[in-house]
Amino acid sequence: MNARRILGTLLLSCSLAAHAGRSCDARPPQLGAVEQGMALAQRTAERLDASGADVVALARVGQDLRRWGLRYSHVGYAYRDTNGPVAVWRVVHKLNHCGSGTASLYRQGLGEFFLDDPFEYAAGFVVLALDVQRRLLPLLRDNTWVARLDTPAYNMLAYPWSSRYQQSNQWAIETLAMAADPAACTRDRAQAWLRLRGYEPTTLHIGPLQRLGAEVSAASIRFDDHPNTKRFSDRIETVTVDSVFAWLERSGLGGRVQTIR
Repeated sequence: MNARRILGTLLLSCSLAAHAGRSCDARPPQLGAVEQGMALAQRTAERLDASGADVVALARVGQDLRRWGLRYSHVGYAYRDTNGPVAVWRVVHKLNHCGSGTASLYRQGLGEFFLDDPFEYAAGFVVLALDVQRRLLPLLRDNTWVARLDTPAYNMLAYPWSSRYQQSNQWAIETLAMAADPAACTRDRAQAWLRLRGYEPTTLHIGPLQRLGAEVSAASIRFDDHPNTKRFSDRIETVTVDSVFAWLERSGLGGRVQTIR
């Protein structure tokens, strides 16, 4: 994919989903940020083309999570779109609305995916197992099916085994579960499938003052879906990209994570 094609995709995506998942600052993106985002998008397209895959789990470094021992902050599914005259890569993912308590699904080009003021212009992807790709691809192309397990109520630290809220990475693995097993057609069943297949969430150690401050200052963070026994012992379990990537390889549902800089 050349830079002109990426730019065209980027401009189209911006017109359809302006400010999706970004801060509420209305300032236009800076030229340097656009250039770096476009460069990463082009390099990603080249790597995905070379992988031979039709569907991959694609992550970005949107926030600095090093204090938690984490690398990536956000994951979606990139799939090869062959509907037009030339195949291009699209990304389906869930984004929070300006730090609010709600989120929606978006279908974007690679340029828009990386034009989000990231902490670092780097990406990681996992090529999914062929059977998973085959099952997931038609679902990602269908607006109705891709939203089947979507819950608009958003919580950045949503408990993985509750359906009260849903964060972006949680939507991704629950949707994979539904694609892999048609019986996992509700969030509860998808979560049961994930447990059966050995998914293990990340445990963050967050004290009571940190929890209180987060709940007061951000509408996108809640702890009332976490079991009291874990919450009051400062153990907050949530779905992180790093835990998803580790699980995909461990379970045989995907390969090793590949990095792009």
